Amino acid sequence: MYLADGRPAPSASVPPGGRRAGRNRRARAAVPSTVLVLGVVSLITDISSEMITAVLPLYLVAELGLSPLGFGVLDGVYNGVSALVRLVGGRISDRGGGRGHKAVAAVGYGLSALCKPLLLMVHSLPLIGAVLAVDRTGKGLRTAPRDAMISLAAEPAARGRAFGVHRAMDTAGALCGPLVAFVLLRAAAEGYDAVFTVSFCVAVLGVVVLLLFVPGRALPAAEDTAGRAPAPPRTPAPPRTPVRALLGRPQVRRLTGCAVLLGLTTVSDSFLYLTLQRRLDLPAAWFPLLPLGTAAAFLSLAVPMGAIADRIGRRRLFLAGHLVLLCAYGLLLAPVGGGVTLVCAVLVLHGTFYAATDGVLAAATADAVPEDARGSGLAVVQTGQTAARFVCSLAFGAAWTAWGDRTAVLAAAVGLALAAALSARLLRPAGPAPAPNSPSEHTP
Repeated sequence: MYLADGRPAPSASVPPGGRRAGRNRRARAAVPSTVLVLGVVSLITDISSEMITAVLPLYLVAELGLSPLGFGVLDGVYNGVSALVRLVGGRISDRGGGRGHKAVAAVGYGLSALCKPLLLMVHSLPLIGAVLAVDRTGKGLRTAPRDAMISLAAEPAARGRAFGVHRAMDTAGALCGPLVAFVLLRAAAEGYDAVFTVSFCVAVLGVVVLLLFVPGRALPAAEDTAGRAPAPPRTPAPPRTPVRALLGRPQVRRLTGCAVLLGLTTVSDSFLYLTLQRRLDLPAAWFPLLPLGTAAAFLSLAVPMGAIADRIGRRRLFLAGHLVLLCAYGLLLAPVGGGVTLVCAVLVLHGTFYAATDGVLAAATADAVPEDARGSGLAVVQTGQTAARFVCSLAFGAAWTAWGDRTAVLAAAVGLALAAALSARLLRPAGPAPAPNSPSEHTP
């Protein structure tokens, strides 16, 4: 069901075909209620997660006395573990059919929620690493099933917009989380205890919203039969598509290859903010505000970029987004004066990059995989991208240590330009055949 109730009463002067076309246009323009509820769940969960992310470095280093090397190991665990379990989450959710997506997503959200108070109970590097690994396992399990539910609920012609709406709501939580943590640290006597406790309560609220308000089975938008004659009985679903068979599909293989190529030259957020801070010699007190600039741009542009992707092509916008990131690298290297203008420009470009690539890649992947393997297909592409970005972080850190930040950024920029050129060739249409789940296949 879609949130589009403002239809005018049928008129005798309007031909039936015109009424049907108008209903179809409104359905494509509307956002499914499932997408909105999943957006609320992500918003709530991101408030909880970003509260922890905002204070975790300071808590581990200043409060628990971990060395920078120890923190580096934990940061690697925090960012790398989710890539290892996304395929598991996608595959298990597909085996459970439509209801499996919600069940696996709920397990993932629940695992992450349980880890919040555990961080107050552990104080050694191995135990903290184990808790963070479980937390990221929860994120890895839930991501592909959640995106599968979004793709199944949205009209194929409007998937980019649906993912844009979801990512905008998700990013709103990313904006609120650090601000809530900042207020708690200043207002509470036991600041860290308050942050972790409130984060746990907020995460539990997100799980409750998921369980109560997200449908158990996401009905594909093309199967919405409101106002039509009953559909004939469906034939039994074919066997679930294995991961190997998914990679045998040319479109999935090309998308995965491009995600890996471009991910290998996508510098992590933390390194980009550090480079910007060094370039401008920003005071340390201002450093935590840099991610808010990226998040604000992402929030503002996610929905418009999703709509643009639906019009000009999702893969084309995905490539264009990486060219925007290349412009951000160029500003960091350009011999121009610094100041507020440079900070704003880099952060706006960084947020635009995410708006043009994050949900857009998921929408493009959904077009290339069958419904019975939607979770697995999304997980294949997302795993390749996440693993490649983890490798890029390691390589960029080594290059920075050996040659300095400017040389490392220059190497990343050259690599990104080459990767974009190769990706453009990989994603070039091979023929006139329509992609699976293309809008033309579902138009009545």
